[in-house]
Amino acid sequence: MKFTVKKINAFLLFKLPIAFIAGVRLRSISDDKAIVQVKYRWVNQNPFKSMFWAVQGMASELTTGILVMQSIYASELKISMLVTNMSATFHKKAKGKILFECCDGAKINLAIKKAIDTKEGQVIVLNSKGINEQGVVVSEFKYEWSLKVK
Repeated sequence: MKFTVKKINAFLLFKLPIAFIAGVRLRSISDDKAIVQVKYRWVNQNPFKSMFWAVQGMASELTTGILVMQSIYASELKISMLVTNMSATFHKKAKGKILFECCDGAKINLAIKKAIDTKEGQVIVLNSKGINEQGVVVSEFKYEWSLKVK
C-alpha cells in the first residue's frame, strides 16, 4: 500500500474517528516529512476560545506516527511501534488554521535499520511543531517512540 493523503485521511475516518471529527487532516507526506492541518472550530475549542490541547496533540502525533508507519511498511517486516512518552510546550493560543510538521523521516529510517540489524528495540524522540497562519509557532510536541522487530 502506498501512503497517500487520501488513504490516510480515510484511515482517520475509520480508525481514529475522533481525530477526523475534530478536523485533523493529513495535507502532505514524503519520506522525510509529514504535514497535518487542523482548523480551530466549535467542535475542537476549549473554554478559552482557542483549540483544545488534545486536538493539537492528535494532529502532532499523527505527523510523527504516520512517518513511523510508512517506514515500517517500507521495511517489509513486522515492527511494533508504541508511544512511551510525550511532552508539549504551548507558546500561543491556537486559533485559525494550524499546520503541524514533523521532519524526522531520516531519523526514523535510521532507527528502524538499527532495530533490524541489532534485533534490539530502539527508542527515538520525534518532534512536531504547530505553526499558525502568521508563521508563529503555537505549540511544540516531542514523542518518544519505541520500535521493536517482532
